[in-house]
Amino acid sequence: MFRPVEIPLWLLVLIVLFATVTFASHFLFPSVRWFFRKRMERAVARLNTRLARPIEPFKLARRHDMIQRLIYDPAVAQAIVEHAQGHGVPENVAFELAGDYAREIVPSFSATAYFTFGTRLAKWLSRALYRIRLGAFDRDTLDAIDADAAVVFVMNHRSNMDYVLVTWLAARTSALSYAVGEWARVWPLAPLIRAMGAYFIRRRDRGALYRRVLQRYVQMATAGGVTQAIFPEGGLSLTGRMAAPKTGLLGHIVEDFGNHPRDVIFVPVALNYDRVLEDRVLIGAGQAGNRRFRVPPSRLIGAVLGHLGQRLTGRFRGFGTASVGFGAPLSLAEFLEGKPPEAQDTARLSREMMARIEAVMPVLPVPLVAGILLDASPLPPERIEIRVAACLGMLHARGVALPRRDAARITADALDNLLRRGLLVEGGEGLRPAPGAEPVLRFYAASVAHHFEPTRLAATAPDLSLPPPVR
Repeated sequence: MFRPVEIPLWLLVLIVLFATVTFASHFLFPSVRWFFRKRMERAVARLNTRLARPIEPFKLARRHDMIQRLIYDPAVAQAIVEHAQGHGVPENVAFELAGDYAREIVPSFSATAYFTFGTRLAKWLSRALYRIRLGAFDRDTLDAIDADAAVVFVMNHRSNMDYVLVTWLAARTSALSYAVGEWARVWPLAPLIRAMGAYFIRRRDRGALYRRVLQRYVQMATAGGVTQAIFPEGGLSLTGRMAAPKTGLLGHIVEDFGNHPRDVIFVPVALNYDRVLEDRVLIGAGQAGNRRFRVPPSRLIGAVLGHLGQRLTGRFRGFGTASVGFGAPLSLAEFLEGKPPEAQDTARLSREMMARIEAVMPVLPVPLVAGILLDASPLPPERIEIRVAACLGMLHARGVALPRRDAARITADALDNLLRRGLLVEGGEGLRPAPGAEPVLRFYAASVAHHFEPTRLAATAPDLSLPPPVR
């Protein structure tokens, strides 16, 4: 019994390795996880004391637990049975597929990553590229939102910078949960985005089972009071104008209203830029009639190296102004007037939110001057300034919030931006669009064109000094 036994060295190493892994998984790792979990809970408790909307327990739940809760939800279980019957596969196969969808969707929120690394990086990047200006903003109204309500920021989608800009600006209020497209499901973006609380959604290949899993996750998050951010357009604008809304995620929230005790408050958010980083890619996709944003690696690397070169030599002067406007919040309980939600309510809500976003869309220098030059050119700088002043006066009279009202400074900033990009050329009679630049100028002018449409100007007394409506 106590006699020595000879075994090969490789077998001894293997036995010791398995013993170490077993000890760590059963004794060491749970203790380490418990230690860090307690530290995280204390850190979140301190963080919640300075947030206007504390992080809800739903957002802090373990990812594994949320996945289990999602795939065992009665509505998802019914969808699993229907998928198995409809596709002629065993139910356990359909169950595994639902689990794959849940693991793909459910984030792994980290308060440390969000409020230390994430928001600081967002603030640095926003300020490094743009001058940040706040448009329409009623702090008292936003602060008066019921603390127990689920808040959903409904935003137009101009650029991938939207995520960065709003994450920073909302950092004092709460942690936002975004729906992110398939483009970000690549390493190392995917783990980082999940840690920031975002969840992935598929734009294509959306069967009934996938839609039900996504629907129930969004509904659970809303019932749990998670602050969310939704782009109802479903993708980036290819023309500069807001696209027709899609009712997917909004529909999931409306359909479940009344099945939980919370009210849902929708906050319209309008974003606009003097320069959209991916403007030419979006314009090209719009002209091609598809939504394929394929940028050659050589072009991307060249743009990054060129930007770094401008930084190192001190020649970078920024991309202009980026601005965010907040519209009047809308209570879903008041919107439905105490009635159960119906099929048409989602479409009605979508139209109302898009109208509120348009109403607070910031009017920035480049979009304003681009519209003026598309309507009448060539124009000398002094004539452009006169038209800018007339536009600002009209917009102010109509109650449109303006991030800036200095016509001379707005004109100078816009012309400097457009000339540096080679979008304007100077002639004997003034400035005019450069050859091939009209699609780019139209892309920017379209973002504020709704402020100048005749139907919106009907309530304003005619003024012969105003420029023609921006097309």
